Order: sequence, then C-alpha cells, then structure tokens
Amino acid sequence: MPLALWALTLSAFAIGTTEFVIVGLIPIIADDLGVSLPSAGLLVSLYAVGVAIGAPVLTAVTGRWKRKTVLTSLMALFVIGNIVAWQAPSYETLIAARVLTGLAHGVFFSIGSMMATSLVSKEKQASAIAIMFTGLTVALVTGVPLGTWVGQVFGWRSTFLMVSLLGLIALIGSAILVPNTLDQVIPTKVKDQLQVLLKPRLLLAYTMTILGYGGTFTAFTFLAPILQQHAGFAASFVGFIMLGYGVSVAVGNVWGGKLADKYGPIKALKVLFLGLSITLLALTFTMNSPLLVVITVLVWGAFAFGNVPGLQLHVVKIAEQDTPKAIDVAVGLNIAAFNIGIALGSVVGGHVVETQTLQDTAWIGAIICSAALAATCLAGHLDKQRIC
Repeated sequence: MPLALWALTLSAFAIGTTEFVIVGLIPIIADDLGVSLPSAGLLVSLYAVGVAIGAPVLTAVTGRWKRKTVLTSLMALFVIGNIVAWQAPSYETLIAARVLTGLAHGVFFSIGSMMATSLVSKEKQASAIAIMFTGLTVALVTGVPLGTWVGQVFGWRSTFLMVSLLGLIALIGSAILVPNTLDQVIPTKVKDQLQVLLKPRLLLAYTMTILGYGGTFTAFTFLAPILQQHAGFAASFVGFIMLGYGVSVAVGNVWGGKLADKYGPIKALKVLFLGLSITLLALTFTMNSPLLVVITVLVWGAFAFGNVPGLQLHVVKIAEQDTPKAIDVAVGLNIAAFNIGIALGSVVGGHVVETQTLQDTAWIGAIICSAALAATCLAGHLDKQRIC
C-alpha cells in the first residue's frame, strides 16, 4: 500500500479522535468554563451539525477542485479549528471551533474513500478503503482514551493541542505524499442529487440511521458524568473505561459487518438495534454498580457501532436500485444522517439531564433505539413487497 494511504489514515485518526474525545471531557469543560452539563453536551451536538452540513454542501462546492487541494484545505481547516479550541477564551469560542472542525470532518469522509481507491490498483481498492477507515476505529480504541487522559491530567485544552499536532502531521504527510494526479470525480448533476431526497426507501434508511444514533448519543454524550456521579469512578479512571469501550467498538464493527454479509443488512440491523435497546435499558439499572456498569458499557460499545456496516450497505443497495447515478450522494447523505442522529441525541440527552436525571438518559435512549428497530422492520417489509 502506498505511503499516501497512510497519510489519509492518520487524517482519519485525528478527525475521529477530535469528534469523540469530547465525551470524556464534558465534566471538566463544564467546570472550567462555568457552564451546565447540558450546555457542555452541545459541544457534541454542534460538531455533528457541522459534519451534517459539511458532508453534502462542501462536497458539492469543492466538486470541481483537485482532490489533493480539497484534502490539504480540509486538514488546514481542521488544524485551525483545533488550535482555536486550544486557545478558546470562552464557551462560545469553543462552540465555533467545534463547528469549524466538524465542517472539515464531513467533507473528508465523503471524499476519502474515493481518494483511497485512486491510490491503488483495482484489486486492492476494498483493502485501501478498509485501511483508511481503520484510522477512525483506532481513534476510538486509542485516541479517545488517550485524549481523555491527557485532558484530565494536563487540562482539556492540552487535548485539542495534541489533536491539532496530529492534524498538522497528517497535513504535511498529505502535502508531500499524495500525488497531484488523483482521478477527478465528475460532479453529480443537481437533478440526480435531488432524486435521492425523493426516494421513500432512502428516506426511511436515513431515519433508521438517525434514530439508531440518536438513541445511543442520548446517553453516550453524558457517559463520563454517569460513570463519575452514579458509579463513583474517579475522573482519572474514565479514560480506561473509554479504552475498553473503544475495543468493544472495534470488535462490534467486525462482528456487525460479518452479520450483515451473512444474513443481509436488514436482519443484521434488527439484531443490533434490539440488542442496543436492551443494553441501554439495562444501563438504567446497572449504572449505580461499578462492576455492572463496566460490563454494560462494554456490551453497549459492540452494539452501538456494529450497525455501521449494515446501515451503509443497506443505503448502497437501495441507491443502486433507486438512484444509480447518485450512489455517492446517497452514501454521503447517510454520513450526514449519522451526525444528525448524534446532534439530536445529544440535545435530547441534554434536555433530559436538565429536566430529569442522568439516569433517565439511558431508558429514553432505549426507546429511541426501539423506534429505529421499528423503522428497520418496516424497511424489511417494503423490501419484500418490492421483490414480490
């Protein structure tokens, strides 16, 4: 595999770290900036809004740019956003920095797969995409817990400095290693892009994604305060639990992919959303026990992100049938749907914490994931009708 591919992988690692590391830092940031936990939770929501806007809008705007120019511009924006977060004098500035980095995230994962395939021969394209996305998985396993630990020991600002340095290394690597001759993608016509939003089965698929991730992030956004206030863990121990969560996410991704390959995306998603709903419901009762909450969090990690392969595969299969000229757009909108779910889930969780208790985020998240299960069952029914 070419060295340029590893530059993309490092970029994915830095971007994945900055997205999710905030979860472990919410209590520290809330205390330092003098804001409530729900307000600190908006740092998750508004980043996701940046991703959701950036993925379709900026991908379209930069459609005629050279791929390398887009990549280096994105990583420069990412570095600037994290430097602003590092030096943020106020909560409002930190919010602006998170939205800025979210914009870079959205476009990167929209074009990253196409760039990875352009770097290798046809028979190695799937492996190239897998290697690039390994950066995101490794971020959950190592980058997030490491960033959480750095923030707890040296202050939350140090975490953003660390991530900006990672982004700078990725930017330099991309500038040096990525060739200027990458294949230029022909922009999808606006008419074909709009067709995606007129297909009921695709809209239902996006609803599944939004509800599935909305339910997860209703509780996950406030995992650190749950572990500290309910289970009684010291702040310094939260990073270790996040490490375990990241490992279970990596295992769940592989397991979810194999499940979708073997039984098809709909059957796999039914199993995963059912398991996720049950696990979140269980968290309501186990969060007061240090041992049981750790076990629940590990199981939760496997279910929470194990649905990614199935959701993506389901969208691709529908797009191949309903919008064959805009498959990339359909997949890009599903990336936006993931982040809309994260944003809405964080907002709902913040409202629950403000009006009820931290404990209530878990069972409310379970209800939202049950709605994702119901939407999946409806999608399966519509698929059967179409086959018949």
